[in-house]
Amino acid sequence: MLKLTERLGPVAADQASDTLTLPFELRIRGRLKAKSDAGRELGLFLDRGPVLRDGEGLRAESGEIVRIRAAIEPVVTARVTAGLPLARLAYHLGNRHVQLALGSDDARPDQGWVRFPPDHVLEELAELLGAALERHQAPFDPEPGAYNQLGHGHSHPHSHSQAHHHDHEHEHDHDSHPHGHTHAH
Repeated sequence: MLKLTERLGPVAADQASDTLTLPFELRIRGRLKAKSDAGRELGLFLDRGPVLRDGEGLRAESGEIVRIRAAIEPVVTARVTAGLPLARLAYHLGNRHVQLALGSDDARPDQGWVRFPPDHVLEELAELLGAALERHQAPFDPEPGAYNQLGHGHSHPHSHSQAHHHDHEHEHDHDSHPHGHTHAH
């Protein structure tokens, strides 16, 4: 069994010796036994938490690299006018704490879409917000979330045993990704 132990982030297809195609429900697991797309036995021994992204590379103990592929699975794509209607749709669906993929079509620059696993409650909400629904098969690779972007976490290790204040100095432009740094201690 090839033991995959290290996340590499996105890798080019030619960097990998094999691929592993998984549905979303298995890409959220850190421990997994699976067969690669070439039929090899694989074991994932990864940190728990981050979702395996489509195109992400995993390094084996041997140094070999396996590339993750998002499987084709049942999804619902809700299409709506870009701008405020799309923002409203994404907000209300996201407020249900479900994973969402977001995108737009080059052929329809006036529209955007929100994709999610089939769920009659979410589908009804999307239609109430003016979305046209398409139930189909497609890869489901949802947004990782602002604080889960690979290589761009904001970690502030410190003890919470007493009240204190600290400033946050960062070597990047906050205009490119708005977020707050309010901490209650």
